[in-house]
Amino acid sequence: MIGFIIWVIGVVLCVKAVLEIMKWPVDGVKKLLVAIIILLTSWVGICVYYFWGRENLPQILK
Repeated sequence: MIGFIIWVIGVVLCVKAVLEIMKWPVDGVKKLLVAIIILLTSWVGICVYYFWGRENLPQILK
């Protein structure tokens, strides 16, 4: 449950960052590329947490 809450917060912040990036006075392709990379990092982060972090983080934090 806590992982889901953290993921939702991360997605909200990613969307907020993408909206901020869209305001930049830069070429549209570059803005789109950066926005996609930022959104992918939120998915990569939750995948790493669910497939590796849940089992290994309690051992690391001891």
